[in-house]
Amino acid sequence: MNCSVPFYHVFVFMGVSGSGKSTIANAVAYRLHAAVLDGDFLHPRDNIEKMSSGCALSDRDRRPWLQAINHAIFAMQRTNRLSLIVCSALKKSYRNILRMDHPNLSFIYLKGDFWTIQERLKARKGHFFQSQMLITQFEILEDPSNDEKDVWLVNVNQSLECVIDATIQIIENVIQSHIGESSCIQ
Repeated sequence: MNCSVPFYHVFVFMGVSGSGKSTIANAVAYRLHAAVLDGDFLHPRDNIEKMSSGCALSDRDRRPWLQAINHAIFAMQRTNRLSLIVCSALKKSYRNILRMDHPNLSFIYLKGDFWTIQERLKARKGHFFQSQMLITQFEILEDPSNDEKDVWLVNVNQSLECVIDATIQIIENVIQSHIGESSCIQ
């Protein structure tokens, strides 16, 4: 008899501000009928005020925010088959906080060069992030290491439609491989 365990998975869309995390996550969520959460909404008030004034956040500032996202991952894995969360997750230590107790978690790393992303930030309106903070984000960004097997890279220096299609392909592949692993024959 072939039995399947219900599969629930969360993908964190990571990268520096301006890499397209929210835009891509929302487009992918629409096409795949997934739940989506922008992690920026979970920042404590002090963090938002600090970023709005042009100051970079410290690791200490980020910790309660990352823990709030970890709790959101817990809830989303229990209520939605597919969930997408937008979170910069710039350092491996940040990604490790998000990974804690979540085996069905993967990261989509939206990677682009500084100049492309800087131009996108200059054109963006209605967001509290200040473009001069992009330099700080690139300075603290730790590209995922080889031992981070749950991180998938998508190059954002291509058309929006190509980025969306590449991201959907990765998500479908990850889900398919996990469904294959969770099936059992008795």
